[in-house]
Amino acid sequence: MNARMHVSGAHRSQEPDEGERLDVAVEVLGLLADRTRLALLRRLGEGEADVTTLAEACGAARPSVSQHLARLRLAGLVATRKEGRRVIYALRHGHLRNLVEEALSVADHQLGALPPHD
Repeated sequence: MNARMHVSGAHRSQEPDEGERLDVAVEVLGLLADRTRLALLRRLGEGEADVTTLAEACGAARPSVSQHLARLRLAGLVATRKEGRRVIYALRHGHLRNLVEEALSVADHQLGALPPHD
């Protein structure tokens, strides 16, 4: 079973080994290591939204946002539901919201906007 299957939501009855966990974490962090995807996940942390709303929030073109959302959906990081003809996106779990918030907090520290702390 490869890391992609884990990220997409496949489960096994036993706990993954440490190497597997690290592989999946690297994949998740790799997906977040893109400005547009990080902005999308930050906005989705505020609540679900459609592609048009997300494109406006991220300042990116709608086709680009759609492609990024497709990658996040295939990786199992975002969920979708239909509302009429619109597709609504949402984070799969709060861990992603926390991860994005922590990454942005680290950035604030690096930029000197926040004092160091433990």
